[in-house]
Amino acid sequence: MAQVLCQLPQNDDPNLLSRDIPCADAGIYQITPELVLLQSIDFFTPVVDDPYLFGAIAASNALSDVYAMGGKPITAMNMVGFPNCLDIDILTQILCGSTNKVHEAGATVVGGHSIEDEEPKFGLAITGTAHPDRMITTLGCQPGDLLVLTKPLGTGLLTTSLKAKVLNEQQIDVALKGMERLNRYASEAMLKVGVSACTDITGFGLIGHALEMADASQVRLTIHGDSLPDYPHAIDMAENGLVPEGRFRNHRHYIPRVSGEEGQQQHVIDLLCDPQTSGGLLISVPAQRLDQLLNALQEAGDQAFIIGEVDHGPAGTMQLI
Repeated sequence: MAQVLCQLPQNDDPNLLSRDIPCADAGIYQITPELVLLQSIDFFTPVVDDPYLFGAIAASNALSDVYAMGGKPITAMNMVGFPNCLDIDILTQILCGSTNKVHEAGATVVGGHSIEDEEPKFGLAITGTAHPDRMITTLGCQPGDLLVLTKPLGTGLLTTSLKAKVLNEQQIDVALKGMERLNRYASEAMLKVGVSACTDITGFGLIGHALEMADASQVRLTIHGDSLPDYPHAIDMAENGLVPEGRFRNHRHYIPRVSGEEGQQQHVIDLLCDPQTSGGLLISVPAQRLDQLLNALQEAGDQAFIIGEVDHGPAGTMQLI
């Protein structure tokens, strides 16, 4: 996609603030000196069999970009691709799951668009708001910051195993609840504490999204391989070879900017490169505010895993230790 985007006409609208923020999680458009719109869109094919749960996970995933920027979602629009051979009640359940999750976010579904498709696809376009001075972006990581992740890794491995019928939904219930959980509460916690930078972990895996933040902030990130959190059964699935194609794509694209791979166990690399669905927030926080953030996340009901730190070093790179 980067090869395509670089060939498009440049946008010189001064209100498009995301133009000057590398790897921004959402489009940022300034409306007034005190108001910006955050806009994001995401959709995918089913990752679970339960249509209601699929809708809820898709909504949480789509809302995540706004939360990563410390924004407040206000509206959502559904995007539906649906085969005419499936019972319409399945689509009803997908939309119910999504709508309830959007309501939990405090936002409103204002409409959408549907097409007939050979395979079900569902997602949402989200509009949110933020104050430009309180917005959190991929910029701002400072050497000495600690890196905190708010959800375990491994959803790509587990949903691949689910599709292969090696595991069932009951066996990956912990991961499904994690994917369904909004990043709203973690976002509110980091806003209360004050952090340096943030991004959410989705399809590019921890490796890709962390490197995007490192590139935007012109720093190197150090990741402790033995500190990466994993959902139950994820490592077992990796060791059994049930690895999604996205893991290999992420590895090919990003690993040239990573040092220390040879010193890590294979499952660490699999977790690092695993494409996530509705993953957690990766937060860069000053060391003196770490305890405040950990306490705020705990009070919000979220997890917090310290997985590394921000260092001086070649900009836009990562070292594994």
